[in-house]
Amino acid sequence: MNDFILYFKMGLFHVLDLKAYDHILFLIVLAVVYQFKQWKKVIWLITLFTIGHSITLALSAYNILTVRADLVEFLIPLTIFITGLMNVLTARKASVGKENQNLFFALFFGLIHGLGFSNYFKMMIGRAEDKFLPLVEFALGVEAAQIIIVGLILLVGSLVQSVFGVNRRDWILVASSIVIGFAIQMMVNRVFW
Repeated sequence: MNDFILYFKMGLFHVLDLKAYDHILFLIVLAVVYQFKQWKKVIWLITLFTIGHSITLALSAYNILTVRADLVEFLIPLTIFITGLMNVLTARKASVGKENQNLFFALFFGLIHGLGFSNYFKMMIGRAEDKFLPLVEFALGVEAAQIIIVGLILLVGSLVQSVFGVNRRDWILVASSIVIGFAIQMMVNRVFW
């Protein structure tokens, strides 16, 4: 049980760590196009991201996949930028229910985000024979943290739209544009060439 708590907390705080805010930024641009009434898609969004994240984390833990850390550190804000840009370009469509592109981004870009934590995770589990259970426990922590973050994003979006009268399209545009600004700065700081 202690190992479960250890790896679960690792996954939880991997996402909730404000110093590593790239994960939170990515969740913002993924979730900003959704509303509470779309809870089934939101669950899929969170789970697809966790699956993508876990696949590359597992491939790295089992030494099947190795990618240069500086490349991954650049690709992570690039995924945030692309998702935010697509939100901006399709804000009108998203405001009438066309959010499926972000489900794809959650899975595909989740693969890249999983690589970002892989070296640290490999050090944590060391040469342990059983890597599967720590990976699952870590993934459950990631999933729980993402539910918290996405719930907050949906709550803020709902409040902004209902209390302040901001329409959904404008909420998507403003939130995504702010995150794009952060992503551009991160990419500039992480240029690897």
